[in-house]
Amino acid sequence: MLDPKLLRQDIDDVAKRLLVKGFELDTNRFNELESKRKALQTHTQELQNIRNTKSKSIGQAKAQGQDVQALLDEVAKIAGDLENSEKEFHAVQQDYDAFLANIPNIPDESVPEGKTEDDNIEIRTWGEPTQFDFEAKEHDQLGEALGLLDFETAVQMSGSRFAIMYGPFVRLHRALIQLMIDTHTREHGYEEIYVPYLVTDKALYGTGQLPKFADDQFKVESEHNHYLIPTAEVPVTNTVRDQILPEADLPIKYTCHTPCFRSEAGSYGKDTRGLIRQHQFEKVELVWVVKPEESVEALEQLTQHAETILQKLQLPYRVVALCGGDLGFSATKTYDIEVWLPGQQRYREISSCSNCLDFQARRLHARWRNTETGKPELVHTLNGSGLAIGRTLVAILENYQDAKGNIQVPEALWPYMGHVREITAR
Repeated sequence: MLDPKLLRQDIDDVAKRLLVKGFELDTNRFNELESKRKALQTHTQELQNIRNTKSKSIGQAKAQGQDVQALLDEVAKIAGDLENSEKEFHAVQQDYDAFLANIPNIPDESVPEGKTEDDNIEIRTWGEPTQFDFEAKEHDQLGEALGLLDFETAVQMSGSRFAIMYGPFVRLHRALIQLMIDTHTREHGYEEIYVPYLVTDKALYGTGQLPKFADDQFKVESEHNHYLIPTAEVPVTNTVRDQILPEADLPIKYTCHTPCFRSEAGSYGKDTRGLIRQHQFEKVELVWVVKPEESVEALEQLTQHAETILQKLQLPYRVVALCGGDLGFSATKTYDIEVWLPGQQRYREISSCSNCLDFQARRLHARWRNTETGKPELVHTLNGSGLAIGRTLVAILENYQDAKGNIQVPEALWPYMGHVREITAR
């Protein structure tokens, strides 16, 4: 959530900056709500002061033996007016908070203008796009031909956008998870964390998935109002909710493997084949909680940590800076890492690494105590995929295929695959 002070001080500047994200801020509505909220707050405080003063007068009058009935009647009337004013103020405050909750984070000044992913800016590349002396196949063709990927049976039991994997594909999937966790904990200094896969609406609100993206969530019908997590970012970032962290504890760096569940609302017709856009997939997440002055550099480091996995696997990729129109709701700046898929002859996103500044922290009431001032301040939060498991599997299938349709296992995965160096038909 944005700091309301920014809107009160210069709402026109905020509105201009949000246009880079393609978001049109209703300045008239905010000014109307702010005016009502401020007037009701002032009126409520005045009534509280009057009530308190009159109540003291009653005590003094009683001590002097005076008739206090008129004062009692006056205080009773004030109490009624105060109750009505508090109710009205509460209702306006709810509308005010709901309005703020739907405003996205302001994009960083370095974010390029643009409306779609076509306007993203390439920052760097690594490796040369894989080329074969035969026609490269896409991952779903390879998997089905080997008898190791089954979409048809998954559709029968769960509907579209689900998959079943068999044998060496399952082992390869698990090997990728372990490689990522080992790399991030042993080489990059992350602490591994295990979290619930079900969270409340409060947790989703804290990281910005609610209320705006309710249609993207899988809600579990129960008395607990649970949702399946769309990403480990949600529960991991919520570990610092309502806390004042000692400065010595920062930065916090967590890595976490979880399944993820997304309804993919609005993506109908996109990537309907294969593993690219599934309702259920797995991911290794990276989350940082840092002091404000550290978040700019933290984003660079987090992104490089995610890149390391692709370098270990010898998978060509590029890093792009997202334009305003492609930037996420909570992010001020995002780098996408896109891996080369020879079957599609294009780069595809495999990780998004974002700096959210204090946007999530304000919703979460997540703070740290500044030892110089002794006062609590909001932390900055960052997150990124390190990496998406299914998409990494896709990249291996397409980049390590041979002319027979078999899959060679990348050397970095040999310690996790036993004696398996090549995946052949089931």
